[in-house]
Amino acid sequence: MNLQERIDADIKAAMLAREKDKLNALRAIKSAILLELTKDGGSGLDEAAGMRILQKLYKQRMESAAIYHEQQRPELAAEEEAQADVIEAYLPKRMDAAEMEAAVIALIGELGANGMKDMGRVMGEANKRLAGKADGSAVAALVKKLLGVS
Repeated sequence: MNLQERIDADIKAAMLAREKDKLNALRAIKSAILLELTKDGGSGLDEAAGMRILQKLYKQRMESAAIYHEQQRPELAAEEEAQADVIEAYLPKRMDAAEMEAAVIALIGELGANGMKDMGRVMGEANKRLAGKADGSAVAALVKKLLGVS
């Protein structure tokens, strides 16, 4: 069952269970998928494109929740966080800091990188291998730190 079919099935289940927040999040995912499909005129959505869409939606919800917290609007922040939790369920498990650091250190050793001049090469490979598992900006900061020390 691909992502689109899973979302459709979960929308039906959420409607029957009358889960408003889950239904709103699932409809947002479906809308983003349909926009992506119509943008390119394609008939299918590959797994990588689906993960990119989900990551983008998750990041948007978390940024919105942070803004609502700053503006003292906890009810709106809670709604955004609830939707982020639903979206996160479709994403692969995120790496914690220790796992991410171990993966980046192994990658640097594998590529033989030894300075900031190799950052582009390391980041290109890290983005391929860690896509969906780690935040890109956190990986970039870690690579910069590790290569700066080398």
